[in-house]
Amino acid sequence: MAEQFDLAAHARKMREQGWWQDKTLDDLLERAIAAAPDKKAIVSYRVDKGFDRPFKTLTYRELGNAVAKAAGAFRAMGIGKGDVVAMMLPNWWEFVVTAYALARIGAVGNPLMHIFRERELRFMLGFADTKAIIIPKVFRGHDFEVMLDGLKPDLPKLQHIIVVDGDDKRSFDKLVMNSGASPVSAAEGTPSATDAMAVLMYTSGTTGEPKGVMHSFNTLIACAKALGTRLALDADDVHFGSTPFGHMTGYAAVMVQALYYGSTVVFPDVWEPKAGVAIMAREGVTHMAAATPFLADICRLIEEGADKPRLTTFLCAGAPIPPVFIENAKRQMGLDVSSCWGMTESLGGSLTEPDRAAVKSVSSDGRPVDGVEVLIADEKLNPMPAGKTGRLYFRGAQQFIGYYKKPGLDGRGPEGWFDTGDLAYMDEEGYIRIDGRTKDIIIRGGENVPVVEIEAILYRHPRVADAAVVGYPDSRMGERGCAFLVLKDSSGFSMDELREWMGQSGAAKQYWPEAVEIVDAMPRTASGKIQKFVLREKAARHSDA
Repeated sequence: MAEQFDLAAHARKMREQGWWQDKTLDDLLERAIAAAPDKKAIVSYRVDKGFDRPFKTLTYRELGNAVAKAAGAFRAMGIGKGDVVAMMLPNWWEFVVTAYALARIGAVGNPLMHIFRERELRFMLGFADTKAIIIPKVFRGHDFEVMLDGLKPDLPKLQHIIVVDGDDKRSFDKLVMNSGASPVSAAEGTPSATDAMAVLMYTSGTTGEPKGVMHSFNTLIACAKALGTRLALDADDVHFGSTPFGHMTGYAAVMVQALYYGSTVVFPDVWEPKAGVAIMAREGVTHMAAATPFLADICRLIEEGADKPRLTTFLCAGAPIPPVFIENAKRQMGLDVSSCWGMTESLGGSLTEPDRAAVKSVSSDGRPVDGVEVLIADEKLNPMPAGKTGRLYFRGAQQFIGYYKKPGLDGRGPEGWFDTGDLAYMDEEGYIRIDGRTKDIIIRGGENVPVVEIEAILYRHPRVADAAVVGYPDSRMGERGCAFLVLKDSSGFSMDELREWMGQSGAAKQYWPEAVEIVDAMPRTASGKIQKFVLREKAARHSDA
C-alpha cells in the first residue's frame, strides 16, 4: 500500500514554522471589536432595495451582537458541533452573520452558490447530511423556497429551511435574529478545533460529481494573512465584495480577510457595473479581489467618464489578465493589478506583488505566497527546468485538510504534494504561469464548469448520439462552453433546443453551453478517446478574443 500524507505531521510543521496561528473566526471578531467597536464592519447593498444607499450597515459591535443572537438561535434549534449548515445566499449581511455564528458553535458552514439548482443541490445537501439551509425567498426571479420544498422529500436529514424575507414560519428575521433564545457570547462558544473542518466548500468535479473540500480556521486564516501581507493591506482598507461569498475567493479572500484586518467590507448582491463602480467611489473602496470581467467593466466605465474609485490594490484571479486591462488600470487609476492563482483546495497559492505587477501580471500568475510551496514537475515529481511546462503541485499552510467522506483519496503522497490538475511553467525568478490543464474543465468568469456533468445531460437527449463540451476564449468571461453533438437524425439542433433541454435538467444556467456545433463524428484517438484539442480549434471561431 502506498504511503499516505500525514496530516498530523503537516500540522506540526505549520505550527513550528509559524504559518498556523491557532485562531478562530471568533478570535478575529473579538479582536476587531476590541480595536474599533464603532467602525463599520459590513456595508450591504441589495439590488431590490436600490443601489443609491446601503440596505444594511453594521459596526463591529453590532456585528458581534448579531452573531451572538444567531449563535443562540442555531444552538436552540439543535445545531451544534459537526453539523453541516448550508448558506445558499447572495452577498447579503445575513450570510456574514450566519457564517460567524456557525463558527462560534462549532457547526460546519457550507457556502453554496445561489446559481445551483435541483440537480446540484440534491447531491450536495444529501451527501453532506445537511441539517439546515439558509436561502432567500426569491432572488433574481427564482423562488428558492419552492425549489427546496420540492427537494425536501429526497433529503430526510434536512431539518430546517430558513428563509430570508420568508414568512413568519421560516423567516430568518424571526427564527434567527429574534428567536428569543439566549445569545451565545464568544466566551460561551464551542468552536471547532483550529485544524479541524470548519468550512465545507464544493468544487466542480471532473468525474461526474462535485467534491467536498474541507478547510479549517488555520488554513483560512493563513490565506487571509498571506494574501494581505503580499498586498500590504491593513485595517484602514475598505474591501469590495463583488465576488460571491459562496465561492472561496469571496469567502476567504474577501469576507475572512476583511475580518482578519478589522477592515470594512462593502458588498452588493448583484454586480451591475455602473452601480458597482458608483458604490465603490461612494464608499471609499481601496481593495478588491475578483475575476477579470470585473476589472474589464471598471476600466470601461472609467473610460466613459464614471467617478474613479480609490482602489490601491486589485487581486485578479480566475483567468489570465489581458495586457490591455493592466495598462488601462494603471493609466486610469494608477492601479497595479496583481495576478493570482488559486483553487478551492489551495486557496490563494501565488500572487504578484503590486510593485512588480506592471511586468509580472502580464506574463505570470504570481509567485508563491508566504507559507506555500509550488513544484513544477513530471508525474514522478522530477522537477522541470525553468521555462519548461510540467504538472503544477502545491503544499503548505493553506492546503485543504481533505475531501469530505473520502479519506486518503486527495491525491497527496508522503511529501504532501497535491497535484492541482493544472499545467504550468516557472521563470528564473520563481513566478509561475498556468499553461493548460490535465483535467477536463472550463473556467467561465472564474466559475468552474463541470464538463463531465454537462456532457452527461446532453447524452440523455433522445436525439443525441454523441456529445462533447469544450471551452473557447472570451474577452470578458475568460472562457465559454461549446457543445459538439453527433445526432441520431439529419435535422438540425438549435441553441433554443439546447437551452430547453438544459433547463429541464435542473443544472445551473451558468453551466449551459453558449454555442453548439453539429458534427458527423467526433475526432478520436486510436483508443477511442475524443480529441478535444481538435474540437477546441473548431470552437475558437465563436471567440471574440
